[in-house]
Amino acid sequence: MPLLLNEADVKALLPMGELIDVMESALTAFSAGEVDQPVRSVVQIGAEKNYFGTMPASVPGAPAVGCKLVTVFNSNLARGLTSHLATIILLDPETGALLALLDGRFITEARTAAVSAVSMRYLARDDARVLAIIGSGVQAHSHLEALSHVRQFDEVRVYSPTRANLERFCEQTGSQACASVEEACSGADVVVTVTASREAVVRNAWIRDGAHVISVGACRPTHRELEGALVARCSVYVDSRAAAMHEAGDILLSIEEGLITVEHIRGELGSRPKRAFADECTMFKSLGMAVEDVATAHLVYRKAMDRGVGTRFSL
Repeated sequence: MPLLLNEADVKALLPMGELIDVMESALTAFSAGEVDQPVRSVVQIGAEKNYFGTMPASVPGAPAVGCKLVTVFNSNLARGLTSHLATIILLDPETGALLALLDGRFITEARTAAVSAVSMRYLARDDARVLAIIGSGVQAHSHLEALSHVRQFDEVRVYSPTRANLERFCEQTGSQACASVEEACSGADVVVTVTASREAVVRNAWIRDGAHVISVGACRPTHRELEGALVARCSVYVDSRAAAMHEAGDILLSIEEGLITVEHIRGELGSRPKRAFADECTMFKSLGMAVEDVATAHLVYRKAMDRGVGTRFSL
């Protein structure tokens, strides 16, 4: 009988420090060609063009096989629901039988932040001490936790257009609320954008030399969070080249505007890049990959089996 793991089960079994290391290994395996994973397939739903994506992957090194079903309905926020929902199916790699059904909302939240932490481990300056977060939702919380595992920040600045959410986030985390994106970004060593914006919110002029920029939102080819001039200025790294050329609006729109070419992408995060010099501006464009979800689900499943967590069910 397969195992059902709800969000509470997943949270109890998924420590961030361990997850960061698991994501580093998964990214390395992907870039080494050791993972079988197509680019995410997306269906748009309704007049609001809501998002339904399917993300299968086979990770022989684990070994693990699975698929994430993910939806993004921004209208959910008005209903008191989260905009991002997901379910992960984990299969037996020897028989194809269903091993587990996991709630994927928290897995998506946590693994996204863990991958960003890997990018900061490789690309941020060792003396990075000021963090700017643009956004105040669940990804802002998870990124603050994950990035703090890699660098010790003296100052965390946050901007969000929704004042009540901003004040709540800063009260909960001890962060500094800023009146504008420019105020948050100016002089920051690491800038993280976790927004639902379809237009650029961060300008090139606001980013200091030597900063590391992590763009997490804008996962559609017509959406962006960063001004094209900033993308052109940065050494750009991605989780997947193939996915970036299919989905990353920050990159695709900059190419369309003639600011960069395809060759501007320096490499994938799984190649374990290093910054070339202290004042180099680096950028990681996060899109999220099935290998990250399947590797995380496999970690949770193994811990659940060891500890007797979860509920058995029949189809």
